Amino acid sequence: MEFLTSGFREAFGREPEGVWAAPGRINLIGEHTDYNDGFALPMALPHSLTIAAARREDGHVRLRSRRFPGDHGFDLAGLAPGTVPEGAAYQAGSLWALLDEGHEIGGLDLFVDSTIPAGSGLSTSAALCCATVLAATGLYGDMPAPAEVARLAQRAENDFVGMPCGIMDQSAVMQSDEGRALFLDCRSLATEQEPFDLAAHGMALLVVDTKAPRRLVEGAYAERRRTCEEAVGILGVRALRDVTVEDLPRALDALPDEVTRARVRHIVTENDRVLKTVELLRAGLPREVGPLFTASHVSLRDDFEVSVPEVDTAVEAALAAGALGARITGGGFGGCVIALVDTDRTDACAAAVGSAFAEHGFGAPEVFTALPSRGARRLR
Repeated sequence: MEFLTSGFREAFGREPEGVWAAPGRINLIGEHTDYNDGFALPMALPHSLTIAAARREDGHVRLRSRRFPGDHGFDLAGLAPGTVPEGAAYQAGSLWALLDEGHEIGGLDLFVDSTIPAGSGLSTSAALCCATVLAATGLYGDMPAPAEVARLAQRAENDFVGMPCGIMDQSAVMQSDEGRALFLDCRSLATEQEPFDLAAHGMALLVVDTKAPRRLVEGAYAERRRTCEEAVGILGVRALRDVTVEDLPRALDALPDEVTRARVRHIVTENDRVLKTVELLRAGLPREVGPLFTASHVSLRDDFEVSVPEVDTAVEAALAAGALGARITGGGFGGCVIALVDTDRTDACAAAVGSAFAEHGFGAPEVFTALPSRGARRLR
C-alpha cells in the first residue's frame, strides 16, 4: 500500500484520504449468459486494482496511473458520454453514473495501480469502475450496497463507454467471498456463495494468460448480443434463459439461419452447464466439473465463435498433459484459459502449455494458480 500512497504523493503533492482495492475475476463457467438473463459462476482473483483518492473543492477530476503514465482530467460539470477521451472514459463514466442518479459527489484526485494482467480478459475495466465508485462514494459519504455499486459500474460501461456488457464481471468484483465461487442469477441478481476449496480435494485452478491480442472485441461482442436479442424476438420469450435444454430442438427449428442457431445453442447449453457445475460443487464433487469446463470451451469455440488459436492451443495442451478440464474464460477473442488440474499435475500442465506455444511460434504465456478471493473493499 505504501507503494500506492507514495505514487499518489508524487503525482499530487499531498496525502490520499483513502485507498480502495477491487479484484480481477475469473469466470469458472457461464460465458455470455449474463446479458441473456442466465446464470454464471465467477470468482474474485488475488490480483487487484487499487485506487488512492482525495477530494478536491473545484469539481475537477485528475487521474494518474502507474501502469499508464500521462495526465488525464475532466470537469464533473457537463460530464456526458462522448465528452472524455478513451483513456479516462471508464472512470469518467463511473462518476457520471453516480451524478446522473443523484449522488452528491465532487472533485477528486485519483491514482491507480494494478496487479491484474493487462489485456487478459480478467475484468480490469470492471475493477476500475467499481473501485472508482467506491472511492467517490466513500469520500463523499454516500456508500451504496455492493450490488448497487455493481449496477452503477455496469451502467458506466454500457451507457458511457459504449461496451454492452452484462453484470457478471461487476458482481464478481463486488460480491465475491474468499474461498467461494459466486453463483449469480443474472435476472434476479440473487447470489449464493458456493464451496470452491480445490486444495482440499487435491486439485488446483491453473490460469493461462495467453497474451493473445484481443481482436475485434467490442464490435464482435455487440454483434453476438444483438443476435441473441433477435432470437429472443423470434422465439417469443423474455430472454434466452427461458429456453431450456429440453426446449432447444424446437427452438432451433424456429430460427432462420445456422449462425443464430449456433449462438442460441451455446447460451442454452451453457446455462445448463452452470447449473450442473453448482450441483457438483454442492455435492463435494469438484473433480466431476472438468468435463463441463471442456464442453463449455467447445461450445464457445464452435457455436459462439469467440476463441483464437492461442487459446485453443492452451486448452488442447493442458488436456493432453492431464488436466481434468479446460476452457477459455471471459468474453473471448483472446485472454485467459483456465484448467482444472490435480495438484501434482500443475507443473506438467504449465510446462506443456509453454512448449506448445513455443512450437506454434506464439509468445510465452504467463501461467499461475488462483484461489478464490475477497471482493472489493476499502483498505484504509
